[in-house]
Amino acid sequence: MHYLLMYDLADDYLERRGEFRAVHVKLAWEAAARGELQLAGALEDPVDVAVLLFSGESPHAAEAFAKADPYVRSGLVKRWRVRPWRTVVGDQAAAPVR
Repeated sequence: MHYLLMYDLADDYLERRGEFRAVHVKLAWEAAARGELQLAGALEDPVDVAVLLFSGESPHAAEAFAKADPYVRSGLVKRWRVRPWRTVVGDQAAAPVR
């Protein structure tokens, strides 16, 4: 199953993220190395939302990531949520439909 971790970013996110970015990116690459995190990044124009795609049997990895993320802990993320995403098309779809 896939899970989307969605961040609503603070208005001053771009100005303040530098202080926390190295630790945030390190956590993300560690989650990717474990096979939990597939893709991650901020939406542009405006930069007000970030989306992280996790895969696994439960939303636990996505939730644990958010709780440990310095972006969340420092207030750069105003709100976060995890939503299950039933992917049906593509090589990595969790529930392929042909």
